[in-house]
Amino acid sequence: MTSLSRRAFTTAAVASLLVSCGAGQQADDRPTTARPGANTGTGKNTNSGTSPSPRSSAKATPALERSVPVRLQIPAIEVDTPVMRLGLAADGTVQVPPIAPHDQAGWYRHSPTPGQTGPSVILGHVTVGEYGDGVFRHLEELHRGDRIVARLENGTSAVFDVTSVRTVAKADFPTDDVYGDVGRPELRLITCGGTLTGDGYLDNVIVFAALSTASTNSP
Repeated sequence: MTSLSRRAFTTAAVASLLVSCGAGQQADDRPTTARPGANTGTGKNTNSGTSPSPRSSAKATPALERSVPVRLQIPAIEVDTPVMRLGLAADGTVQVPPIAPHDQAGWYRHSPTPGQTGPSVILGHVTVGEYGDGVFRHLEELHRGDRIVARLENGTSAVFDVTSVRTVAKADFPTDDVYGDVGRPELRLITCGGTLTGDGYLDNVIVFAALSTASTNSP
């Protein structure tokens, strides 16, 4: 990714996450609450045993060729969702999945595809207004070592291991940790969390994961 495209990617993505996560919520929606012992809004990990940084010096699994994600599976929280492509909205911010009864995750198409070197970004809602829970309703319950499978358009699957889970105040969004250059294939899953107000949720839940294996038509 060039320096110019990286800056555009970072600026647009952060702007979107700060303003649009709470869109379409209803007054009676239940907000995501932090797990017991969570340190919400500080930018620190909320799951015990997670590493303090998403980056690691461990030997990386070789990167995959570019292939668009079509499905995302997270067995630990029973997520099995199609993945749509998200681009930029008219105001220059990143699109988010529509508020719909059959909620699904969305991959930001200007980020690397899952398995390519760099941070691949997938967004999802925690709630979808009158339709109830969103596809990432239980994202904050993931722990280090939990598996995430991104099934790709070319028939391969990129398998990631969670390295950390963080709940942060939107005002303290860790831009560099999420969008900064990394030397291995990584994944970022992002949703909302914390208290639901009239302006939306106050926090973001961010899952950091690193590629562990890759296979063709893996189970």
